[in-house]
Amino acid sequence: MASEFSGPAKAEGTRFRPDELTIWVIAGLTAALHLAVAGRYDIFRNELYFIVCGRHPAFGYADQPPLVPLLAAATQLFGDNAWLLRLPAALVAALLVPLTASLARLYGGSSLSAILAAAAAALAPALVAMTAIVTTSTFEPIAWTACAWLIARGLQREDKNALLWAGLVAGLALEAKYGIAIWLAALLVGLVLTPERRVLAWRQTWLGASLALLIALPSVVWQSLVGWPFFAVILHHASAHSNFTGTPLRFEIGQILAMNLFLAPLWLIGVVAPFAVERLKPARFLSIALLLATVLVIVTGGKDYYLFPVYPVMFAIGAAACAGMKKWLAGVWLALAAANAALLAPVVLPLLDPPALKDYLDRHHLHPPPDEAAGIGAPLTQVDSDEMGWRALEKQVASVYRALPPDERRRAAILATNYGEAAAIDVYGAGDHLPPALSGQNQYYLWGPRGYDGSVIIHVNGDPDQWRPFCQSLTVAAHFGAPYAMPYENNRPIFICRGSRHTLADIWPRLRRYQ
Repeated sequence: MASEFSGPAKAEGTRFRPDELTIWVIAGLTAALHLAVAGRYDIFRNELYFIVCGRHPAFGYADQPPLVPLLAAATQLFGDNAWLLRLPAALVAALLVPLTASLARLYGGSSLSAILAAAAAALAPALVAMTAIVTTSTFEPIAWTACAWLIARGLQREDKNALLWAGLVAGLALEAKYGIAIWLAALLVGLVLTPERRVLAWRQTWLGASLALLIALPSVVWQSLVGWPFFAVILHHASAHSNFTGTPLRFEIGQILAMNLFLAPLWLIGVVAPFAVERLKPARFLSIALLLATVLVIVTGGKDYYLFPVYPVMFAIGAAACAGMKKWLAGVWLALAAANAALLAPVVLPLLDPPALKDYLDRHHLHPPPDEAAGIGAPLTQVDSDEMGWRALEKQVASVYRALPPDERRRAAILATNYGEAAAIDVYGAGDHLPPALSGQNQYYLWGPRGYDGSVIIHVNGDPDQWRPFCQSLTVAAHFGAPYAMPYENNRPIFICRGSRHTLADIWPRLRRYQ
């Protein structure tokens, strides 16, 4: 009697088939690369803001749901540490690899298909960038892909309970960022327009949808109780045209380049193949969802990265369509994609020191075009430049604060122009015993003036000429900035306003900036 591990049965009985081992090696290398560079630069502007928000636990915040701030704050319980902060992002980057491969297999992909899909998820520069730091967008690629995978599994395997899990994932994703609503709406339309609409007759589908809404409800209720500041932020970007979406053609060219030029055929095949290949017909709802999500982002003037989370799904469908490809051709294809990823790796990961990175960007003409007005003039990339100078800013503020007479120090409010400056003071200022910073931007506005009367204000990055009429005396005490920081955070004033003619409580509504 032959052993159950002999011959072909042995390959199936082992824990990992060769293709599975390859996929997990890719995932491991992805995690290792992220973790190796996670602490090279300092904490990003938004990461600082998330940490501070998370240290004020709530069901929501002015411009975001609560999950990412709470997670960011949890990683910093024992002091500020960029590496620990970005550990969850590295894990997400790694887990996206086998998930994308698994979706390719669900639609009949071969071992080669699974490896193609896995490699694409690891080699797309935009996906690498999204998981290099912790933002509300970091968890979108894995959440969008997981929702698609669970719905596909339910349909392909008649696993109705998968729709319950899809609801759980969607609910958690909504507590991280509301942007997944675009994908959920697009998926719903895709299902309605295809025979896969049968999933809408399942009880588990509606239970899953109810679970998603239940999980997301606390954040929605919180927004309603404080006047829907999230929509004020969105409307500001739309009315001020601060997002540079551009024409549809410009937008699509940007998507192709961001996802790796040599991987563009793979996701484009993923869009088209379900309408041309009979065995991929059940995936049509995903192609329709991609097209609708694209239209929604363009029409609403969204930033280019709003659509990035959808591409692992298209990589998987495209890879499934390439199941019969010759191995040598796939090898050449992946080699070209890897070369392109290597060229762009210093742009999306902190592999180089700032001076070397600036030289690299200049020499190879690789400065990313800004996707919003705030990104104009970044000496490096916007993310990299927004990791520069925060500790120096805090030290300058601490120096000004300590120079005040004791009586003024007790009354002094530290007012920052934006949440990045305020968060840097709050995160790094604990060792210098600085009071909590104030700002009129986003969540800081909702925290109010914290009882300060405004008799002494240390203003960071304000305009002295605008404030002088409101102060009995105004003294520019210092300037802050750092090499490679954003222009609006470089060589900027820190001034002291004494004897404000209005209390902070009186002028607080005028300081509100939801943006």
